[in-house]
Amino acid sequence: MIDIDLPAQLSPQTFLLLLVLVALECVLSADNAIALAALTQGLEDPKLERRALNIGLVFAYVLRMSLILAASWVIGYWQFELAGALYLLWLVFQHFKPSTEDEEGAHHGPRFASLWQAIPVIALTDLAFSLDSVTTAIAVSQETWLILLGGTIGIVALRFMAGLFIVWLEEFTHLEDAGYITVAFVGIRLLLRVFNDQIVPPEWLMITMVAIVFAWGFSKRNEMAEIEAIAESQSETISEIEPVSEKDPV
Repeated sequence: MIDIDLPAQLSPQTFLLLLVLVALECVLSADNAIALAALTQGLEDPKLERRALNIGLVFAYVLRMSLILAASWVIGYWQFELAGALYLLWLVFQHFKPSTEDEEGAHHGPRFASLWQAIPVIALTDLAFSLDSVTTAIAVSQETWLILLGGTIGIVALRFMAGLFIVWLEEFTHLEDAGYITVAFVGIRLLLRVFNDQIVPPEWLMITMVAIVFAWGFSKRNEMAEIEAIAESQSETISEIEPVSEKDPV
């Protein structure tokens, strides 16, 4: 275990490390956020999406903090990373496998009949992503309290980012596919780490690849979303013009 005692005096270096950890959490949470948002699309009732995300992230937070506290023990067992990699790749397979429903914009990932079927999947998916981000955080600092604080801020950022992605998934045609491609990146990265650390792609390459995939994900707007946006702008224009005609003489 890593020492969790708080330092008697907080130095500027400590605050700098915290900023680095928070920045890392936010960057590494981008692909996590879109993956969790995409998973909520599997609920039959769209009204439950944000509720599933909120409850799922509470469980995810507990699991992530437990992972950080037991990090030195967990990282010593490659079986955890293998399980995480296989789980993420299974999610990707579930999304991209041939489906009888070929409608554009249809959800092709795991489907959930109820809220409580979705919550464990959301929590476990975040845990699998955390295997990668926690390893990166430990490489930056050995202070467990710092990593815990950075992780706490990171999961709050993750909630807001995932909430945005839930909206964007309805607007952009390729965004859900882009999310699952980034999940595949993380799964392959974990798998490579199991076999040989030397062949694991560096962080800068992963971030670049994720950015390129995200750019593609936002490249095409859903036709219905475009129509609604045009209709909304037209209605706003009409509402601005109408008051002028009210003063016309009878």
